[in-house]
Amino acid sequence: MSNCINSGIRKIFIMTQFNSFSLNRHLSRTYSFGNGMNFGDGFVERHVDTNADITVSCVPMDDSRASDYGLMKIDKTGRIVQFAEKPKGSDLKAMRVDTTLLGLSPQEAEKHPYIASMGVYVFRTETLLQLLRWQYSSCNDFGSEIIPSAVSEHHVQPPKFEFYDPKTPFFTSPRFLPPTKVEKCKIVDAIISHGCFMRNCSVQHSIVGVRSRLESGVELQDTMMMGADYYQTESEIASLLAEGKVPIGVGENTKIRNCIIDKNAKIGRNVIIANADGVQEADRAKEGFYIRSGITITLKNATIKDGTVI
Repeated sequence: MSNCINSGIRKIFIMTQFNSFSLNRHLSRTYSFGNGMNFGDGFVERHVDTNADITVSCVPMDDSRASDYGLMKIDKTGRIVQFAEKPKGSDLKAMRVDTTLLGLSPQEAEKHPYIASMGVYVFRTETLLQLLRWQYSSCNDFGSEIIPSAVSEHHVQPPKFEFYDPKTPFFTSPRFLPPTKVEKCKIVDAIISHGCFMRNCSVQHSIVGVRSRLESGVELQDTMMMGADYYQTESEIASLLAEGKVPIGVGENTKIRNCIIDKNAKIGRNVIIANADGVQEADRAKEGFYIRSGITITLKNATIKDGTVI
């Protein structure tokens, strides 16, 4: 949505998938253009100045994650000349490029030798109609079918996406939350959202969502924690613990790795979520979690009891 707004696009139709009630509610409340909110002055100069038929938003990528993305090769003018969807092995190595062309320093380019697609596309109208109506009318996917074929026939450009560009702010619903409170924590390569309480815990290569509560001794690694929709007061938390119940958040001395924690999850004390056996797929909804592609996913509003080992 922010990409569209920053590009001057106001007429937007969104096709959501299943279980989309909360997403639809967020969109309708946040992006009502008739509510007097000013979403800034943007334009599609990512696209117009280069006279491109197709523009693919991109980010430099390192070796460890490159095979998870659609990758692009560019010529000296910045034009995309090859596109490969999630290549592996020798096909992956063949997609290495000189990313200094995107403005990276030589040192940064050495660490990030790939150009990854973000899945955000801007089309010249007649080009899009031509591709969908006549050339690739039987195709179902842009990333794996249409874009790889189009690069040989059309002018396709890859502007570098700047996550922290002050000229293209993020527009979202104002929650009016207080700053996050951090007490004696170790935080490395992480993003911490507003309104969290973190006490003597460790967070590495993870994202911690709004209103999250991490108690003493918690270790979070390679994890996405969605956060909570509401707070529980200190007295409510104390009462729940006295009754042997689990409050929202992550309890003392719990270790979590390679996990997605959905909203309002209640994870108890001395829990281990690590999937040490490397299970790839599991359906344990009654116990509050799934495993998909080796990643443990705790369900929304789930309760993981004290001492549980996953």
